[in-house]
Amino acid sequence: MHVTIIAPEASLYEGEADALVVPAYDGHVGILPNHAPFMTLLGRGILTLRLAGKAQTYAVDGGFLQVLDNTVRVVAENVEGESDAE
Repeated sequence: MHVTIIAPEASLYEGEADALVVPAYDGHVGILPNHAPFMTLLGRGILTLRLAGKAQTYAVDGGFLQVLDNTVRVVAENVEGESDAE
């Protein structure tokens, strides 16, 4: 699936992903390829993007997530860092 992560300052990630876990306003949401159309508000927490067994993490606070046609858009009000994790 194609994922875009956008912050007010810049686009932080644009590319493919195998899975995405995001902190929604009411709990964590997991997104896999071919997910049904979906939209939610983001809460505060760690967004984890997985590709080929590696993970990138971002601290997000506020914004929204949209899933449509195997494309995921994350528009976050506040995003901090990005780090690689196994």
